[in-house]
Amino acid sequence: MDARTNLPVFFPRPDPTASYWQNHPDPYLGNVTDDQDRDQHVIKTLLIGSGITGASVAWNILQQPPSQRGRVVMLEARPVCSGATGRNGGHTKGASYRSFPSNYRTLGKIEAIKIARLEYANIRATHQFAAEHKIDCESRSCDTVDAIYDPVQWEECASAVKLMKDCFTEPGDAEGIYRYHLWTPEEAKEKFHIQGTGPDGEPLVGAVSYEAGSIHAYRFVTGVLNLCVQEGLELRTNTPATKTIRTSDGKWSVETPQQTFIANRVVLATNGYTAALCPEMQGVIVPLRGQVTAHRSGTNMPKTGLVNTFSFVYKNGFDYMIPRPAGTEFEGDIIIGGGLFRTPDNGLEEHGNTDDTSLNSAISSYLHESTPTYFGNSWGEDQPEGRIRQEWTGIMGYTLDGFPHVGHIRDNLWIGAGFQGHGMVLCWLSGKALVEKLDGIEGDVDSWFPKAFWTSEERRTAKGTLDIH
Repeated sequence: MDARTNLPVFFPRPDPTASYWQNHPDPYLGNVTDDQDRDQHVIKTLLIGSGITGASVAWNILQQPPSQRGRVVMLEARPVCSGATGRNGGHTKGASYRSFPSNYRTLGKIEAIKIARLEYANIRATHQFAAEHKIDCESRSCDTVDAIYDPVQWEECASAVKLMKDCFTEPGDAEGIYRYHLWTPEEAKEKFHIQGTGPDGEPLVGAVSYEAGSIHAYRFVTGVLNLCVQEGLELRTNTPATKTIRTSDGKWSVETPQQTFIANRVVLATNGYTAALCPEMQGVIVPLRGQVTAHRSGTNMPKTGLVNTFSFVYKNGFDYMIPRPAGTEFEGDIIIGGGLFRTPDNGLEEHGNTDDTSLNSAISSYLHESTPTYFGNSWGEDQPEGRIRQEWTGIMGYTLDGFPHVGHIRDNLWIGAGFQGHGMVLCWLSGKALVEKLDGIEGDVDSWFPKAFWTSEERRTAKGTLDIH
């Protein structure tokens, strides 16, 4: 594992697998250029990466007066939002009960509560922003269901829910952050159509439901970036940053194949690719390739799609599943990702892997069979066109301590990366927190943003072993 963790990190590849979410590219942000004469002027803020973190940072900077915010430029190596954000399932799901006990033990009650509250607030804030700005991105709030096939994890689930109930005592918590409902196997099978088994034929032990949601993440981010461009953001797609150099006068020189940009400060919103530009993050943020499939729904499934989103939790891993909502293109399609630990090498070759131009055949085989396995008789027959509509890969960023790196690295070099495949639940408000530190905005950011998420030299130099369970 250590050898995979320390593999050199490469830049985004030019011809990735086609993401289901990018089949209809944004018509306005496909290939953005700008007046070359302006490039002679120093940029105040250069953002690298156009995913949800970069979009959040850009939006929050641009809310300041023009005289204060200065010139803001965003570089994207490939077409807009072509990294992890444009490739994940769009699951706005905290699953805070799974990490809360560990955070409680290692960080203490106050910090554990702060992390769970951030996840919940981030979900709400993401959907609220989409609604307020009328972004057409399939934004919806709904209950999610974790179907659990491992008795040990079922007991841990029940214990965690009780612990959260004891810790969250503010008015409204019972209807929000710890609104968990435990279901017996019989109840869950009947209510949620999960009539099958776990991946190894194991029976369902129980299920837990709670508030979550789903969103078309590519459309959400391109919607935000369209707003940012209107506010003055200069977006450059197909412009990969290849080197960052600190100049003698204290600025940053950022090289691309097209030209060199000079900026007062640089923000890395580069997630799994970060170490390619920032050597001190080598082995600190580790790329991990994930795989996703889009399934045409079986003939016995609800015609307009499932109401809930799902995770399927088994002994050494889990899969996540998002149905396309009614009234959308391909309504009822089931997006399911995971399968990392279903390979002969237990997913080892996906660690440190930045090649999203190809698929892992073992994971493909597993994911292809996952829907009839989990839904059993509720699935029915496959559609005449075939079960699989599309499959693709994407690169996530994992950290040794399990928390993202947000904040100041050194010399006006800033970061928001390493979101553990959990970006849809952390990135939007992490971008806001980063900007409050970046611009010294007076406020109470430390009262709501977890201390464990701020990057530090201590965190960046700590030793450890990557654990993504």
